Amino acid sequence: MNAIEPALSDPPATTPNDDLRRGAIAAVPVLLGFIPFALVLGAQASQRSLAAGEVALMTGLNFGGGSEFAAIELWTSPPAILVIVAMTLLVNSRHLLMGATLAPYLRYLPLRQALGALFFMCDESWAMGLADARRRGGFSLRYYMGVSLCLWGTWVCFTTLGALVGPLLGDLHSYGFDMAFAAVFLVLLKGMWKGVQAALPWLFSLITAALFYLLIPGGWYVLAGTVAGLVSAYLWAKP
Repeated sequence: MNAIEPALSDPPATTPNDDLRRGAIAAVPVLLGFIPFALVLGAQASQRSLAAGEVALMTGLNFGGGSEFAAIELWTSPPAILVIVAMTLLVNSRHLLMGATLAPYLRYLPLRQALGALFFMCDESWAMGLADARRRGGFSLRYYMGVSLCLWGTWVCFTTLGALVGPLLGDLHSYGFDMAFAAVFLVLLKGMWKGVQAALPWLFSLITAALFYLLIPGGWYVLAGTVAGLVSAYLWAKP
């Protein structure tokens, strides 16, 4: 292996089980934060007439909370498939960049193992895996998978549980639970705030989404606001 290539080997003092256990333990604080959001998502899905098995299938195959909340919000009867698919692709497009940063560490693995690692990737496991690699001087696939599998299992189990208890809760809007994910995004935006000038694409996205919401029926306002924000950010960054 070339000296400048990312190291994939674990430190010699650890065993495979040690790194899996280390990843699982490191995931505990994060998965505790997953639980309320998973319950809210499952309960919201049940309000849209999705069965618990369907919720488990959705969250198990598409491990991306933001796109799943967006899909449930856009869900109608019959569902607007094209809008939901387009929104899911836009929200999950960040995984392209995340996967690219992991590629140097996974390139030495058999394709089946590399694809499996990417399938279980989420924002938290990606960040924790890279942070661990920087601390220890080498990427531990077993640590990363210990984190990823614990987070994935928690998400699927508690979204399913939320779907089962959702009908007992009644209208979630009366509890304010439906604002949970929006509140998290507001906190994230606060952390990303770099001044009024840098936030102009956000404003353009908001105005576009509001106009589509008022003038065009359906969930197109979500897609329109997202595209407007991306285009305006690109144009604003050009000299």
